[in-house]
Amino acid sequence: MHIPTPRRRRAVALAALATSAALAVSACGGSSGGTSAASGPVEITVSLFGTFGYQENGLFAEYEKAHPGITIKYDSTQSDDKYWPALQTRLTSGKGASDVQGIEVARISDVVTNQPQLWTDLRDTPAGSAINRYVDWKEKAATTKDGAVLGLGTDIGPMAICYRSDLLGAAGLPTEPAALAAQMSTWQDYAALGQKYKAATGKAWVDSASGFYNAIVSTEQKIYYDEGGKVIASSNPAVKSAFDTAAAAGQAGLTARFEQFVDPGWDAGFGAGTFATIACPSWMIGYIKGKAGDAGSGKWNVTSLPGGKGGNWGGSYLGIPAASPHKKEAAELISWLTAPEQQVRIFNAVGNFPSTKDAISQVSGATDKFFNNAPIGKIYSAATTAAPVQILGPEDGVIKKIMSDKLLSVEANNVPPADAWNAAVQAITQQVG
Repeated sequence: MHIPTPRRRRAVALAALATSAALAVSACGGSSGGTSAASGPVEITVSLFGTFGYQENGLFAEYEKAHPGITIKYDSTQSDDKYWPALQTRLTSGKGASDVQGIEVARISDVVTNQPQLWTDLRDTPAGSAINRYVDWKEKAATTKDGAVLGLGTDIGPMAICYRSDLLGAAGLPTEPAALAAQMSTWQDYAALGQKYKAATGKAWVDSASGFYNAIVSTEQKIYYDEGGKVIASSNPAVKSAFDTAAAAGQAGLTARFEQFVDPGWDAGFGAGTFATIACPSWMIGYIKGKAGDAGSGKWNVTSLPGGKGGNWGGSYLGIPAASPHKKEAAELISWLTAPEQQVRIFNAVGNFPSTKDAISQVSGATDKFFNNAPIGKIYSAATTAAPVQILGPEDGVIKKIMSDKLLSVEANNVPPADAWNAAVQAITQQVG
């Protein structure tokens, strides 16, 4: 678990970071984001987490072919919970950060609020012309109070429910998306269907309590922070209600008790039928395909969130650390990778929903054969339109991890939900304030 330093120590550390980063940039030939000290062949290093789809779908190789002299060295860490602390260490030392780094949406407020000196203002680079092509709130979240833009949006995470239609059918539950949605007007209805499924099969309805919880809070505007930047995670009734609902599902045995992206059983469960449903941001579409394999094609389907609510869970950015010696080349690369044409290709390949206006309009009619020809373009476009503009805070990622850990304690260790909530509140107070 990433435990942040106390506020005062953090401020001092960031001041030192800014100084070291500035020195590093100076040593590389100046701090201007639009210039590069390199001449001749350039190797651009790219570090991401999870599956952005660039390497997997040949975009890096295509870019190299179209730009002689450019080579791309790429690495990825599966979990942001491991990726982000390691990146902080590299930024702190001024060594080891890549020219391009992925930034998860739960981390972008931390970057904008606490780390602007450590990242490149993209307005001063060839990426500046790309800033206005995204949905308005996407780039606003990556913009400092002074107007510096520190990341280009890759995708967003509109929400749905993915489910195994074959498993629901065997349990006597609706299998068609519209029929299933008609029986899920609320999250309580969703849990009640889970009770019926468990009674019929003895198996888990949903993969994890934390996934269930994240789906519920994804529909809220205010989650862990209010408009003034105050931490409200412990006092927000919407957070408490979501925690209680997910914890109750875990306590009742409706969850498969997996830790997402960590437990090998979770990956295997997509194909094995260990769970019947999963909270499904658009980027989960590609993940399910990869883990369920060809044998899963036609078994999965997609429907809207209970009550047709809109939500957003996830979505990332590409940023350029201030110490990069190849800002110009890195900016040209991220502008190309996040352009509408590439966002459409990535959506069609792995389900990452576009964050540019032009790309969203292009995918609105998309269907997916793997998911019983579900109209995923229509479902996720509607979820995007209905989703609130969420208020983000600098420690969103930390708080989210605390909630997930405490919900897992209910599932795995039979901790009473009330005790798990109190432990979450205590951890938030200690780690965030």
